[in-house]
Amino acid sequence: MMTKMEKFKILAEFIKDISSETKDAKTYLFVKDYISKYQLTIDITSEPTKNKLIEVSTTLKFEDKENNEKKSHFELIYVSIVKLDENIKEKKEIQKIILCDVQKNIQPRLEKAFTDLINNSGFKEVKVKNIDFDKLYNSQFN
Repeated sequence: MMTKMEKFKILAEFIKDISSETKDAKTYLFVKDYISKYQLTIDITSEPTKNKLIEVSTTLKFEDKENNEKKSHFELIYVSIVKLDENIKEKKEIQKIILCDVQKNIQPRLEKAFTDLINNSGFKEVKVKNIDFDKLYNSQFN
């Protein structure tokens, strides 16, 4: 049960898909020198499920946007199952909850899982932290 002040509750969260690809040792050595140029991409989607729940999928990709032949690929899809307060009906408010509030709630676990993926792939110097979901939301919708 949600308290009067809570707009949503995360009922469950899990890693839906996780992937790290580095073709061979030559690629690894090239990427190790070049990984500081990689860019983080974030994609957030939502889909209603039964019982008025929402499946929120947050996809993080860390990739080389240049045209290099040798590259590694890192991707994580993190799912949160969210129940909204029944009084929340306005589309803009629901968007803000999904794109900002839910993300800030899962952020420590999301960033740790993605950093662990990259570090366990041999790139110990990479840290994914302090993603500013408010700034991302405001840049898209304001």
